[in-house]
Amino acid sequence: MRLLLIFSIVLTAVQSCQNNSNTAEKMHDQTEHKHTNALINETSPYLLQHAHNPVNWYPWGDEALNKAKAEDKLILVSIGYSACHWCHVMERESFEDSVVAKIMNDNFVCIKVDREERPDIDQIYMNAVQLITKQGGWPLNCFALPDGRPVYGGTYFQKSQWVNILQSLAKDYDKDKEKFYEYAENLTEGIKNSDLLPLNNSPAQFSNDTLVDMVSKWKTSFDSKEGGPSRAPKFPIPNNYQFLLRYGVLNNDQEVLNHVKLTLDKMAYGGIYDQIGGGFARYSTDILWKAPHFEKMLYDNAQLMNLYAEAYQYYGDDLYKDIVYQTFDFLQREMTTKNGAFYSALDADSEGEEGKFYVWKEEELKSALSESEYNLTEVYYNIGKKALWEHGNNILLRDKTDEQVAEKLDLPVEQVQPAIKAINNKLLKVRAERIRPGLDDKTLTSWNALMISGLTKAGQVFSEKKFLNVAIKNANFIVSEQTTKEGNLLHSYKNGTSKLNGFLEDYCFVIEAYTDLYQATFEQIWLERAKDLLDISIENFYDTKRGMFYFTSKNATGLVARKMELNDNVIPASNSSMAKSLNVLGHYFDNKAYLNMSETMLNNIQPYMSNYGSGYSNWGQLYLNQVFPFYEIAIVGDNAIEKSSELNRTYVANKLLIGSKKSSELPLLENKHVEGDTYIYVCVNKSCQLPVTEVSEAVKQLKQ
Repeated sequence: MRLLLIFSIVLTAVQSCQNNSNTAEKMHDQTEHKHTNALINETSPYLLQHAHNPVNWYPWGDEALNKAKAEDKLILVSIGYSACHWCHVMERESFEDSVVAKIMNDNFVCIKVDREERPDIDQIYMNAVQLITKQGGWPLNCFALPDGRPVYGGTYFQKSQWVNILQSLAKDYDKDKEKFYEYAENLTEGIKNSDLLPLNNSPAQFSNDTLVDMVSKWKTSFDSKEGGPSRAPKFPIPNNYQFLLRYGVLNNDQEVLNHVKLTLDKMAYGGIYDQIGGGFARYSTDILWKAPHFEKMLYDNAQLMNLYAEAYQYYGDDLYKDIVYQTFDFLQREMTTKNGAFYSALDADSEGEEGKFYVWKEEELKSALSESEYNLTEVYYNIGKKALWEHGNNILLRDKTDEQVAEKLDLPVEQVQPAIKAINNKLLKVRAERIRPGLDDKTLTSWNALMISGLTKAGQVFSEKKFLNVAIKNANFIVSEQTTKEGNLLHSYKNGTSKLNGFLEDYCFVIEAYTDLYQATFEQIWLERAKDLLDISIENFYDTKRGMFYFTSKNATGLVARKMELNDNVIPASNSSMAKSLNVLGHYFDNKAYLNMSETMLNNIQPYMSNYGSGYSNWGQLYLNQVFPFYEIAIVGDNAIEKSSELNRTYVANKLLIGSKKSSELPLLENKHVEGDTYIYVCVNKSCQLPVTEVSEAVKQLKQ
């Protein structure tokens, strides 16, 4: 495809958008490989995967950018991540091919980027490709001028397509550079303006009617049979269901509550969940939650642990408790370091095949299990029937309750779970002998913070110290390794090396994690650390003209645009997270400036919410706090933690906890300590009901 032929089409897309919002590391001695490029000195597993390609890859940095300018060559910015299946496919087909590599090396300066290490770069070039093609994904391949401004791009390309694109772009650039520069100017302007909302100067007026309208439109896309959205692929987007759960409770909307439960049940029963090992894959390729894209991401499992723990609070379903505990075991077994850090991801592929590590042939199961165990497994996990996938392989999944399985096999129901746990343990041992998927062993501050919040919620809901202990250990890791002497956060860690200045996603999720830890421990140091990070965020990321936060710090250099992350997705938007923290910490510290900033941000977003509920669900949680009572529950006295633990057995959709064993100068705790007693104060906007000593009495006050 020639760039000159698509120029007018892309310019239209730009103008339109202006109006709308591991594979194992290959770290071997260079003498063992025919090719070694500049990626060999990187720490990212994804970059190291490409270190021995015949392509002369460079990491993003001055060396590559200066080379492009000096040689007047287009830049290829190729972006992916270690667990990306199609990234591996394109590598095998094109980047490991010496003929293709020669075309790339002769005509382009080739830069490889780990999107997880550099989400700031990914945002810009993903935005460009979405403007050009109306879609995005990874691998992401974007061509840019020597100054970094994008001119053309796409996602995965087959080898023949890729060669044609390389040759066409090189020829066109040599023939008519002026056209490229004209095009790049328009496209870059579109990128800069695509997510910059104007300040909403209208008075902030929030009404539950806005949320009712939003959810009413959202309901039309509910899958009433399989849960989730009525389309494929299906992503488990935890902030969607956390919002819908809270909305359903506060608005007494049984249809929404039924949909949330259906979705959580179907995901827990489906192939997207690792039935024998725990943990969720990134998404389901079909509408049934059956065949997953087998990569396992830390951020998914962190948030889903949080969601299932909260759902257990409301529904009381033991299935949800089992999911939390089994996922925790998976994370401890496969994703945790000795120093308390969490790894990033497990690859979808092993031995070059997606999902090979996780699927089972009937003969393998029969060989691993006794006859009676296999008979139970066959029914419980639908072997040879619904579980049957490709090439005689089965993806273990469920469609029956324990009671239904017991009835079908004429077993006492109380025998089913112990037997299944024993079977799972056997199969785990067999599976452990297989060649494992690659591990992306870098640690990302933002994703670890999400894990802290998930663990903290599980610790609160189940009164389980092991969850909280792991959360605290991980938080101390962030304090000691990922925080500079000046109090700023760093983004990435591996093998004792911390690097890259933190992005807004690091600050917002760590702020939330520290605030969550405070609510679980009542140790004020976590609240103070959260406030310190919030103040740093305001100083370095906040745009006073628009009342929103940039993703990159004001000190960031080398990029053609500063972006704002506004839409909630598989991870909440950093702006919605920051707005929630401004609101929460505004309450804790009686800080009107924080509260006003949060209100401004929500008011800026409000006009867009009704038509895209799934993209604004984390914003929706903040909105709920504006239109329903937001309870400030203060617990003061020697038994504050015990009372808090008892209170957390009850689902409360919109609350913050504050507590102390002794007197405290925090505004919500002033003058509330009575020596020798533990009192619970249920307050809204600092106006409190009469203090009570029993949690049951406090719960009654919450329901009035």
